[in-house]
Amino acid sequence: MTMKSMLLAVPAIVASFAMPVHAADQTLNDIVASDHRTATNVARDAHRRPAEVLAFFGLQPDMKVAEIWPGGSGYFAEIIAPYLSDQGEYTAVVATLHATSDYQKNANTALFSKFGKHPEKFAKVKLADINKGEYDFAEAESLDMIFTFRNLHNWMMGGYEAPMLEAFFGALKPGGHLAVVDHRLDGSPYADKQVWGGYVSQAHMIEAIEAAGFKLRSSSEMNANPKDTKDYEKGVWTLPPTYRLRDVDRAKYEAIGESDRATLLFQKQ
Repeated sequence: MTMKSMLLAVPAIVASFAMPVHAADQTLNDIVASDHRTATNVARDAHRRPAEVLAFFGLQPDMKVAEIWPGGSGYFAEIIAPYLSDQGEYTAVVATLHATSDYQKNANTALFSKFGKHPEKFAKVKLADINKGEYDFAEAESLDMIFTFRNLHNWMMGGYEAPMLEAFFGALKPGGHLAVVDHRLDGSPYADKQVWGGYVSQAHMIEAIEAAGFKLRSSSEMNANPKDTKDYEKGVWTLPPTYRLRDVDRAKYEAIGESDRATLLFQKQ
């Protein structure tokens, strides 16, 4: 397999196996509280519980980790990468390193700008890409853990979740872990569907991931939101932080908060 990842040039904007624990260590808490994080991301902490989530998944400072599609905000990237910078390795796996659409270009620019502004935190970050038809993002059996936050629904809606998950399986060491958080369809008026409006049934998530060779090891309700009715005109994107309806009923959706989410940890068998 050809390795496509590359060491990030900072500050240039061109193109670091443990069972889960349930308490964040002090280093992780300190990074979450650090002033290198953007105010927009910090404002989401109440909904996303970053230290608790990463501790639940069993992140350790000496791991070799990839985050799939961290997004322009780099919400978890700005926590995971510094945490691994001394002993481990963090790779940001974006949708493409050769963006042609404005959306992709803007997302990459925002993420790489974040890395460039704080070289003391992100100098060791590596970059790779993965998308439909382009799955070669890491050396075989080279990673301890793969994270993906609120992305599985995209691959399911696009019909290419199977090769994505197979690529993750191949990149993980034996016994390595896949950590998944995504919008949960269960309890929706559309619960008879497997995928709808950016939501996915938890059973379908587990079935698809286990079909790729993984085994569910643990799940958590720390990202549950019982106020999420999952019946919105614009699907999950009606809720914060997207607010697809803009100012229409914005106070209502702000009061609901971010989506109800499944939090699942799988292990490569």
